[in-house]
Amino acid sequence: MHASFVRSPYSHAKILKINISEALKLDGVEAVLTGEDVIKWSEPFVVGVKQPMEHWCLGVKKVRYVGEPVAIVIARDRYIAEDATELVNVEYDLLPPVMNIESSIKSNAPILHEKVKSNIVSERNFNYGNVEKAFSLANNIVEIDVEYPRNSCTPIECFNVISEYSDENKSYNVLSNFQGPMALHPVMAMALKIPGNKLRLRAPQNSGGSFGVKQAVFYYIVSISLASKKVGRPVKWVEDRLEHLIAATSATGRKSKISAAITKDGLLLGLKIIQYDDCGAYLRAPEPASLYRMHGNLSGAYSVKNISLKNYVVLTNKTPSGLNRGFGGPQLYFGLERLMHKISKVLNKPHLQIIKTNLLPQNSFPYKTPSGGILDSGNYQKAIQKAEKDGGLEELEKRRRGKRKVGKLYGIGFAAVVEPSISNMGYISTVLSHEERLKAGPKNGAYACATVSIDPLGSISVTIDSLPQGQGHQTVVQQLVASVFSIDPKNITVSSDLDTHKDGWSIAAGNYSSRFGGAVAGTVYLAAQKLFLKLKTIAAKNMNINVEDVIFQNDLVFSKNNPDNKITFSRLAGSSHWSPDTIPDAMAPPLRETLYWTMPQHKAPNEKDEINSSGSYGFIFDYCGVEIDQNTGKVIIDKYVTTHDAGTLLHPEIVNGQIQGAFAQAVGASLYEEFKYADNGEFLSGTFADYLVPTANEIPEACILHISTPSPFTPLGSKGVGEGNSMSTPVCIANAISDAIEQDKITLPMTPPKLWGLISKKEDLPKNLNLEITDEKKKISVELYQNYTNKKFWKYIKNKLRNIV
Repeated sequence: MHASFVRSPYSHAKILKINISEALKLDGVEAVLTGEDVIKWSEPFVVGVKQPMEHWCLGVKKVRYVGEPVAIVIARDRYIAEDATELVNVEYDLLPPVMNIESSIKSNAPILHEKVKSNIVSERNFNYGNVEKAFSLANNIVEIDVEYPRNSCTPIECFNVISEYSDENKSYNVLSNFQGPMALHPVMAMALKIPGNKLRLRAPQNSGGSFGVKQAVFYYIVSISLASKKVGRPVKWVEDRLEHLIAATSATGRKSKISAAITKDGLLLGLKIIQYDDCGAYLRAPEPASLYRMHGNLSGAYSVKNISLKNYVVLTNKTPSGLNRGFGGPQLYFGLERLMHKISKVLNKPHLQIIKTNLLPQNSFPYKTPSGGILDSGNYQKAIQKAEKDGGLEELEKRRRGKRKVGKLYGIGFAAVVEPSISNMGYISTVLSHEERLKAGPKNGAYACATVSIDPLGSISVTIDSLPQGQGHQTVVQQLVASVFSIDPKNITVSSDLDTHKDGWSIAAGNYSSRFGGAVAGTVYLAAQKLFLKLKTIAAKNMNINVEDVIFQNDLVFSKNNPDNKITFSRLAGSSHWSPDTIPDAMAPPLRETLYWTMPQHKAPNEKDEINSSGSYGFIFDYCGVEIDQNTGKVIIDKYVTTHDAGTLLHPEIVNGQIQGAFAQAVGASLYEEFKYADNGEFLSGTFADYLVPTANEIPEACILHISTPSPFTPLGSKGVGEGNSMSTPVCIANAISDAIEQDKITLPMTPPKLWGLISKKEDLPKNLNLEITDEKKKISVELYQNYTNKKFWKYIKNKLRNIV
């Protein structure tokens, strides 16, 4: 059967009545699932904070965002199901919505969850070092207020779920393009009121992109599973683009205020950080991950020792937030790196000089941050030197001088960020107090799992738990295992699909937090090495030579001292199947090796709220030159240089592809993409005509540079690299725009209308000018607020007329 959702057109309303009678009359409709069924067969999802919030897989009694599902029509085909949704009559009692952080936290704001009695569902204070003393010693205090908007990564393939309920076993068998983390598997099982082994979850080998977004499909896995239970048949649902934009998930919006205590040279003595995260209508797992993922590296790439932090989780009548490429990183660094730029302006010193003044020294690694992160390796000064020299910074600065001399608006922006990878699964528990964590029990670690198997013909199969969705994990693993055994990669098959009933997995399994290079690939390598050493021992016994004399090369195994004493790899590898007596006594047969690996540095948060929130930390230094078209407000990225230290690069071409991809999505976040809502909660970005995703024409090719300081904590010395530019590029571009127009208030995305208002000068025009231009077919009304010169304004009108009349 096929499912189609009935969704709320309102952002905040009570559900008075759902009438499904007309829908059930339509030929081909089997059933309609409503909140009554949901209450009977399921539980609300667990949430990450101790609050009495109820988040069901359908709206129950109330809806809290436009697009929230309130019913599911189950029919013979999708066409009938879609038609029947129009026949479901839902009566609502409208309530006033809260659409931004400011209105949500007011004392008289409408409350989304009455039992919570507030729209602030979590408030935590942290102190590291002696912040007040640092501020008392400061020569200057610099403050900045910034906002980071809501956006998404819009994978080309939307959510997909097929679920089958077994009445015999009281279990569910689900196929979905879920990306993990598998910590959400118990969340789904508890919502379905079943033991974990009654939820068989399968993810396919191939999926059309995710970028973090597809963790949110877990919500629909539960609802479609209940739909299957309702009809006693398998039920399939494929999300369309409108559904995805309006109701899937989004990055958290963040409002931050950061104060810096600095010396006369711009050295950071202390930071005071206040962060409000807009998590939408519900705190949907794994949130508040976006607020706490970066906790261990709050200080970024800098040596500041004293930090105070206030974190607030705020609810609004918007789509619940979730993972989005770089989650937490773009929000944190937009504030921190805009602050560094402002410090340079206040002190009238070069921005890059302020960055260099505060960088961690190269001999300080591994470095423990004030908030508990352990930065494993790095040489930040070397990375910047390489960027300056090989990226052509001197030439770019010369270009800026030339452009400005002829009246152009041209700026250069910088950003230096630490890129975390391999999340410590305990970091989210930092949202709880130490006492609450003691009650709940410690949470920490992040197991990666890999299986390497040898078949009777000597071919090798590898199973990984990273659920890739386009990143090339299979290629890297194939080449990695081939290098261990010195065989042709074509003889190695890599399975990246996952079946929770058959494959090895842990709650950390999945495709997120750039865990592949450092954790998953490293685990594959360790498992392959264990099999390799066993094969080497067997070869030595059968070839009558010492183990250290055994050589594996080009699909052959031979003696170092007598190359004619040889055997094919496939014959040796298959011998354990055909001739078990060739295996030395007390050795387990080298047929299959399943290995779980985690990092000893992944500890639970301690009584001081210190947490090493990730396992490894890369470094990125970016700079760019942008020009602002003074006639249109368009931002032109003239040059972009990005330098990375991701430790050991396992596949340089794939690494560069990941960097360019993150850069492309970050350009979208910087200049184009934003989820917009009207004051009444109406969603205004429901198509790609309204939510502007840049195409290849809008994305310049970045100049990508590398240095390498291998991580001492990962098996191969590698670190994550897939998210970094999502963190560094938005603020780098923002800093360049600020430099070009000499203004501090930069709000993303920096669209031409926003920039037009900033770059135009006040003239004699009235503050509000309404101008109507009419012909027999067209009518436009242009509202002029304050900043247009006469000349520019009439040029603007002329261009408008040319475009639309």
